[in-house]
Amino acid sequence: MTTTATVEAVWRIEQPKLAARLTRTLRDVGLAEEVVQDAFVEALERWPGDGIPHNPAAWLTRVAMNRALDRLRRTVLIDGKHRQLAVDLAELECAMPDIEAALDEDIDDDLLRLIFTSCHPVLPAEQRAALALRMLGGLSTPEIARAFLVPEATVAQRIVRAKRTLRDAGIAFETPRGQERRERLTAVLEVIYLIFNEGYVTSSGPDWLRADLGNEALRLGRLLATLMPEQPEAIGLLSLMELGASRFGARTDGAGNPILLLDQNRGRWDWSLIRRGLDRLKRAMALTPTPGPYQLQAMIAACHARAVSAADTDWIAIAAYYQALALAAPSPIVEVNRAVAAGMAFGPAQGLAIADALRDELRLKESHLLPTVRGDLLARLGRMEEARAEFRRAAELTANERERALLLARAGDGDG
Repeated sequence: MTTTATVEAVWRIEQPKLAARLTRTLRDVGLAEEVVQDAFVEALERWPGDGIPHNPAAWLTRVAMNRALDRLRRTVLIDGKHRQLAVDLAELECAMPDIEAALDEDIDDDLLRLIFTSCHPVLPAEQRAALALRMLGGLSTPEIARAFLVPEATVAQRIVRAKRTLRDAGIAFETPRGQERRERLTAVLEVIYLIFNEGYVTSSGPDWLRADLGNEALRLGRLLATLMPEQPEAIGLLSLMELGASRFGARTDGAGNPILLLDQNRGRWDWSLIRRGLDRLKRAMALTPTPGPYQLQAMIAACHARAVSAADTDWIAIAAYYQALALAAPSPIVEVNRAVAAGMAFGPAQGLAIADALRDELRLKESHLLPTVRGDLLARLGRMEEARAEFRRAAELTANERERALLLARAGDGDG
C-alpha cells in the first residue's frame, strides 16, 4: 500500500473520531473540521518522506490540536476581549500532554454527541444531514450531492451555513435528553442510514462498497438503539442495516467486482448478522402496531434474508411492502425500487410502467438509478437495443468505477 493510500485509509477510520474529539474540546464544529483537514493535508505532505508514524491517530490528533492552538492564540492576540477563547486556549494547552492517553478513552459518546449536534433543530433538515455526512462519514461535497440528488454548490452552501449557524447560536456539544432527544431522532436516523448507504454502494471512486463506513454506521446504530430502546424506528433501522451488512462478504468477487443480489452465493452471507437483524425486527414490530419506514425496509430485507435461493424470494410480499413504503415515506427512490419489485412480482411490463412514470422526475435526472432499472426491465422484455442505450446512459451518470464497468458490460461495451 502506498503512503497516499495509507493516509486515505487512516482518514476513513480516524476522521469521524478526530472530528468528534476536537468538537468536544473546541466547541466549534467548523473549526474542528478545518483543523482535522489541515492535519491530514500535513500527513500527505510529511509521511512520504518521514515515514508513517507508529501511532497515526496520535500523530494526527497532536497536529490538529496544534493547529487549533495556533488559531486560538491568533484570535486572542487580535482581540483581547475574547475571554472565552482564552479559557479555551488554557484548557487545550493542558490537554496536550495527555493525547495518547485520551485516545484510549471510549469515544462513542463523542460520536453520538456529534450526530445530535449536527442534527440540532436550529438547522434546516437538509443542512443537518449534509453536515453530519461531512463530519461523520468523511464524505466529500460531490458524494453528498449524489446522495441527495442535488447540485454540489447546493451542498457546499448547506454545510457552510450549518457550521456558521451552530457557531453563532452557541449550540452545546451534547446528547440531548427526553423530548429534545426524541425530536431529533428522525434526523439522526436519516444521517446514520445515509452513512450506511454510502458504505453499501459507494457513490464514487474505485470501490463497489466501503465496509468500513457501513460498519461505522452499524456501530452508531447500535449505540443509538441502546440509548433509545423504546423507539421502534431506531431498532428498525438497526435491523435493516444488519440485514444489509450480512451480504457484504458476497457482494464482490476476489477482484472487487460487483455481484448483484440475485447472483450472490448465499453461503457467504453472515447468518449470525441475519439472525440478529431478524430478532431486532421482531422486537421493533412488537413496539408499535404501525411500522415506520425503516421497519418496512427491514421487512423487505428480511424477505431476501429468509429466501434460501433467489428463486424462493417472495417478490409479491416485497412489492406490497414497497407500496406501503411509498405511502409512508414517498420519494422517487422508493418508486424506482417499487418498479423493480413489481417487475419481479408481476412481470417486467408492470415494472416498466412504474419506471416510465418517473422519466420526468427532476430529482432523478442526474442519477444512474432509473436508467439502470429501465435497462434491466427492457432487457427482460427483449427490447435489447433500448436496454443497451439505458445501460450506457446509466454508466455515464455513475461516478463509481466498478458500477460503470458493470453497466458498460451489460450494454455490451465492456469485458463482462
